Amino acid sequence: MQASAPAVVLKEGRERSVLQGHPWVFSGAIDRVLGEPAPGTTISVADAGGGWLAHAAWSPVSQIRARIWSRDPTLRIDAAFFRGRIQHAAGLRAPLFDDAHTGARLVHGEADGLPGIIVDRYGSVAVVQLLSAGADHWRTAIVDAIATLPGIECVYERSDADVRALEGLPERVGVVAGSMPSDVSLREDGLDYRVDPVGGQKTGFYLDQRDNRRQVRAIAGGRRVLNAFCYSGGFTLAALAGGATHVVSIDSSGEALAMGAQNLARNPALPVAANKWIEADVFAHLRQLRNEAASFDLIVLDPPKFAPTAAHAEGAARAYKDINLLALKLLVPGGLLATFSCSGGVNAELFQKIVAGAAVDAGTGAQIVRRLGPSPDHPVALNFPEGDYLKGMLLRKN
Repeated sequence: MQASAPAVVLKEGRERSVLQGHPWVFSGAIDRVLGEPAPGTTISVADAGGGWLAHAAWSPVSQIRARIWSRDPTLRIDAAFFRGRIQHAAGLRAPLFDDAHTGARLVHGEADGLPGIIVDRYGSVAVVQLLSAGADHWRTAIVDAIATLPGIECVYERSDADVRALEGLPERVGVVAGSMPSDVSLREDGLDYRVDPVGGQKTGFYLDQRDNRRQVRAIAGGRRVLNAFCYSGGFTLAALAGGATHVVSIDSSGEALAMGAQNLARNPALPVAANKWIEADVFAHLRQLRNEAASFDLIVLDPPKFAPTAAHAEGAARAYKDINLLALKLLVPGGLLATFSCSGGVNAELFQKIVAGAAVDAGTGAQIVRRLGPSPDHPVALNFPEGDYLKGMLLRKN
């Protein structure tokens, strides 16, 4: 098969990022569009001289006008293409599943060559997010491919993220294949968690923190722990399983805390009385704890996304500095702080500078004991640094 005639021609010199493997083509890189491709349809991308570069999905509303499916001119973008890529991505994650681990991300967007497509698995339930015009256009083929994966009995769509509005797409939620079981759950390192694919954050659980929960579990023994922005208690259960003497878990969502309490009850070997759930604004409650001269041996800060893009970085920096300053004041000397940012607009270098500034303002020093990042089911493509969204540090207070 020969590549079709180009529908998008780039400006002189703007083909470099495509040739280097970046999966996005921004509106400013495009010189002209041939014809009127419909949203989500497959187009060809060409350089200024007409040389063919890639197959891509067209998105006329977004600033990311084209998301690249393939740089192989002989490849057809059809249902078989999506079935093959989804099966391949899921197969790479197969070693992550066993009796003690029943949840993982199966498809991680650009890193798996499937821009705008996220698939998370919780036991027999797969939750899919279609976040771009191209992904939405191929919705039926994608759902069919997911439904045929081994062990999947239900596919639930959670295409309700804010980024869909940037693509000119409406929200889509609901069961799209099979039937939803009454209880959706996963096991992680032998712990049982209930998952809420319908109303929970992201697809129902923060799978990307799997390795970091394991790290917290490994260091929690004998420590008094504060889990801020605790959501449904992932780090709380990990700390208790690791032998924490006491845990304080704070979140502003009563529904999240109720699920956390359910998760703790699902694990009868854990000491329920050793944890205290607190529904409060985390920023305000950290200040209250500081004013009460409270202290902890281990603190986890896993806040929501403060800066989705670089344009929000300044405001996010103030928020990150505030909570890290307060956490460092609450830590005993020698105490440990596991601090995270999932903001795409704040890179690892900036995040470290922000936390360093917080330490200066707190009147203390700290050492980076370990750098933290997402679990292996959330790989980052070398040619797509924007995918490196979750960054963290394990710090020791001097």
